[in-house]
Amino acid sequence: MWKYLFVFLLIMHGLAHMTGLLGFCTSGPQAFAEKAWLFSKGVTPHSAAGWAFGLVWLVAVLAFVGAGLGLLLGQSWWSMLALVAAAVSLVAIVPWVQVVPPGAWAGACFDLVIFVALVLPWGNRVVAALR
Repeated sequence: MWKYLFVFLLIMHGLAHMTGLLGFCTSGPQAFAEKAWLFSKGVTPHSAAGWAFGLVWLVAVLAFVGAGLGLLLGQSWWSMLALVAAAVSLVAIVPWVQVVPPGAWAGACFDLVIFVALVLPWGNRVVAALR
């Protein structure tokens, strides 16, 4: 049961990253504010750098969905892909932390849970328990 719950969470977290991608591709009410806190005024969601960050959000989508499917299918590489996805997710969120949708905070916490669960000494036990 834990395996399927974690598969569900990985895939849903990945799909939730679509909101970040859409925030860079649209100008509607769900779009990001015009400036990230980490960059100069020239870096906006609709600048070249902003579009590059939109692609980072897309990579996070693909990596989380891939990790979830890898876990579901019993692949050994799923945990490494989940760690990469969590790192990419944080790279996508942190520069825009003041302007991301509120759910992104919960997503960032989930990214940290992935790191704690899979990197610390008990990571091998977590991976083994999800087989």
